[in-house]
Amino acid sequence: MKNIFLLSLLITISSIDTNAQRVFLEGNDAILARQKMTCGCTEEGKTRYGMWEGRAYSRIPGEKDKHLFNVVGINTRQCSVVQDELRGRGFKSVSNEIMMYLDPKTNEIIDTWTNPWNGKDVNVLHVANDPVNMRGYRYEKDKDGKNVRALELRKYGDLTFSSDEIPLFYDNPLGSDYQVYVGGAYHAMEIFNSIYKSDEILDSKKKYLTHSNIAWTRIAQWLPWMEMGSKSGIMVFNATGFSTFDESEIWPRLKKVLNERYPIYKTPPPLDDDRTNETSWTVFKKHMENKEKKTVRGEISGH
Repeated sequence: MKNIFLLSLLITISSIDTNAQRVFLEGNDAILARQKMTCGCTEEGKTRYGMWEGRAYSRIPGEKDKHLFNVVGINTRQCSVVQDELRGRGFKSVSNEIMMYLDPKTNEIIDTWTNPWNGKDVNVLHVANDPVNMRGYRYEKDKDGKNVRALELRKYGDLTFSSDEIPLFYDNPLGSDYQVYVGGAYHAMEIFNSIYKSDEILDSKKKYLTHSNIAWTRIAQWLPWMEMGSKSGIMVFNATGFSTFDESEIWPRLKKVLNERYPIYKTPPPLDDDRTNETSWTVFKKHMENKEKKTVRGEISGH
């Protein structure tokens, strides 16, 4: 019986292994494919819009998950390209992004939210991060110019997938000053599964992607503006979307948001942008510091 079970298991594993063709790219082919995945093309300075929509849930031990929000967002980016004598071809993306929190029933943008655990009404701080840039150039070779970059993709016939899990663990900018909103280090994971036409992503001679879809999942701590403090639990975001170079394909809801709330986000940062990246946490910290300054000025002036 044990041998039959092992044989069955091996057959199952074998069938799983043959469902997808593993494609391994190296050197110039790998960096060109990675640039197309990030920038949509291998040329410099082309504005690309990445949009997504999805849902956000709470997960607390011993409690049923709550559907807290719907979300819709857009990332506006462009890429620069360099050629290094030692490291070969390199590219870097610069971008900004917004993500709006929506009522899970009406799907309308919400600017205030009632916390279902404590009944408190709080102001919603939508995601508006500028910039969201790659920290440095990604090159064809390592820093010594000896080892070439490699990339593994999964090919299912006409479609090819990339899959990236990004564990995050770092000091939270709010950790010491705003314990009422958040505690400890920031601990999260971003998961990206993207889909491309096989002939476009794998052919280094093709400069543009006409088809690029994404599935995005984030497992993270409570959003700081929710004022959850040290309450146990996490948030789970799940969204899908696509990227385009055509401004006319931006969803009407996002066009309205860009025009009325965030007009500077219609264009990406300049290619030489070297500002420190913004996150929901750093933006919230600045929001609170600005709020406190206004309070102090009001008290001083007698208002």
